[in-house]
Amino acid sequence: MELKDIKAIIDLMKKNSITEFELEEKDSKLRLKRGLNGGTPVVQYDDPAPVQLMPTSVPVPVTAPSTAAAPAATAATGEVDIKSPMIGTFYRTPSPESAAYVEVGTEVTSETVVCIIEAMKVMNEIKAEVKGVITQILVDGGKPVEFGQPLFKVRPS
Repeated sequence: MELKDIKAIIDLMKKNSITEFELEEKDSKLRLKRGLNGGTPVVQYDDPAPVQLMPTSVPVPVTAPSTAAAPAATAATGEVDIKSPMIGTFYRTPSPESAAYVEVGTEVTSETVVCIIEAMKVMNEIKAEVKGVITQILVDGGKPVEFGQPLFKVRPS
């Protein structure tokens, strides 16, 4: 992703009062988060290839990698939530005529694709990131989801 694209996204965030933005592509992940009261944006960019950013008029501190998308355990039941790593539209199937990626009772591994989240016309495959069995599906297909929103519950194995 180029610097001009990041600047354009930051401008859109300011104009539309958006506090968080996340974009995941094949080999990279961009996460922007504005501070309280629309303060300085925070940029997190994970990419295996080095990226050189030129100084801008807006200071852009880089944060450590986030674990927000990692499954979180539910204390009472021992189940783990698979949470949305981004804002977008949730899809359980790769296409309208296809079967769902997972159903209740499906065994998953950390690499199992459980759904797709569409963000900015990009279809992002979401992996379970945990080994276990799906116990609940918390979102209906075609519904909007928020960053960090639980999508599935998994009983770890």
